[in-house]
Amino acid sequence: MASKITIGTAPDSWGVWFPSDPEQVPASTFLREVVEAGYEAIELGPYGYLPSSAAELQEALDEHGLTVLAGTVFSHLHQPGAWDYTWKQVTDVAALTQAVGGEHIVVIPEPWRDHKTGAPKESPDLSDEQWQLLTTQHDELGRRILEEYGLAVQFHSHADTHVGYQPEIERFLEATNPAYVNLCLDTGHVAYYGGDCLELISKYPERIGYVHLKQVNPEIVARVLDADLSFPEAVRMGSMIEPPLGVPDMPPLLEALSGLGRDISGIIEHDLYPTTPEVPLPIAKRTRTYLSSCSGADIDLGDRS
Repeated sequence: MASKITIGTAPDSWGVWFPSDPEQVPASTFLREVVEAGYEAIELGPYGYLPSSAAELQEALDEHGLTVLAGTVFSHLHQPGAWDYTWKQVTDVAALTQAVGGEHIVVIPEPWRDHKTGAPKESPDLSDEQWQLLTTQHDELGRRILEEYGLAVQFHSHADTHVGYQPEIERFLEATNPAYVNLCLDTGHVAYYGGDCLELISKYPERIGYVHLKQVNPEIVARVLDADLSFPEAVRMGSMIEPPLGVPDMPPLLEALSGLGRDISGIIEHDLYPTTPEVPLPIAKRTRTYLSSCSGADIDLGDRS
């Protein structure tokens, strides 16, 4: 049985990384342009960018004919005493996601580099004890979010974090409980470190819980890694690129996801921070057109013309 792949978009594709920032487009612009680009589903983005009142958010969603797929929280659960920091976000983000009909919480580990300066905040490598804390606490996080909010936790490997390279992703999956935490397969972040998305899908088909479809420019990423530059620097250099101009190749990825035998959802994503207001919408339109015709997979991008 072929899977249906529901694909939405997110504030990130409009250059939104923070709840409020003068270099970002207003939420009203994002919502209007999502509709103009033809999408019908979104992620919430950074908490506070879209209305944090469930009633106000639902009104905005209804006005634009949009639905929500997921919310996002950040964690550093490899550190002792980090639970309260993470759970405080959950009480806000998960409640809002649940209230507007989302089904997933994407959990992104905090970078080991300073987000602004790129300077190391801690070692890029975890000890065995830190790995144990990381995995057991994500299991607990997933259990509580599932039991208290009815949402599925999807762990998002990420550049400049302790789970970025494919062996780290596989170690995380091997050590965690699929009943409580699975993988948000971000194809761009896997490719950033030379990972093989198709191999991950093949080896762990039951663990692919959600997707972020994204491509990288391999020449720029090679320069970034050679110079040991931070991920924000990489984004400013154009490391993330719209399909079909980068890697990994989208058609075989979509075919592999279609072969999972169960429906799956996620977003098409393009890291653009910072960007100018006129850039995101044309990219979003071109990408939607490309995805709708690049493979034989059953892809639901919404019915807007």
